Amino acid sequence: MIDVFLLLGSNLGDRQLYLNEAIEHISNSIAPITKISSVYETASWGKTDLPDYLNQVIVLKTDVPALEVLTQILNIENILGRRREEKWGSRTIDIDILFYGQSVINEPNLQVPHPELHNRRFTLEPLAEIAPQFVHPVLNKNILQIKNELKDSLIVKKL
Repeated sequence: MIDVFLLLGSNLGDRQLYLNEAIEHISNSIAPITKISSVYETASWGKTDLPDYLNQVIVLKTDVPALEVLTQILNIENILGRRREEKWGSRTIDIDILFYGQSVINEPNLQVPHPELHNRRFTLEPLAEIAPQFVHPVLNKNILQIKNELKDSLIVKKL
């Protein structure tokens, strides 16, 4: 079984409800969730004039191949009303694959580890809460080290 780390985010509508519904769908259609972080509220990243996000990291154990996990999470985003109209635009739900075990995947539609996770406080705060010693397979540093070296000054509040 492989530990798959997913980042959930929402900044439209009932943000907490969308996170909860995403977790329920993931648990039912991909694999049971083994760890779940607290919810963190963050200012919008990339386009700073958008509503604040709620973010959360979850871990599942599965043998489902990475591309199938991606297919499933894209389907869940669609079910929950995600519309891809502009880069970094507001969304009901966003689900990103952060890690797929220690695998390094470079496919046209899937890059794992997530190529920007080491630059984003809104990802590293919840990730460090539940997996501080997990070693990034490319950077060869644990999550706590990466978080402590982070230059991103975005305000991330644990709720």
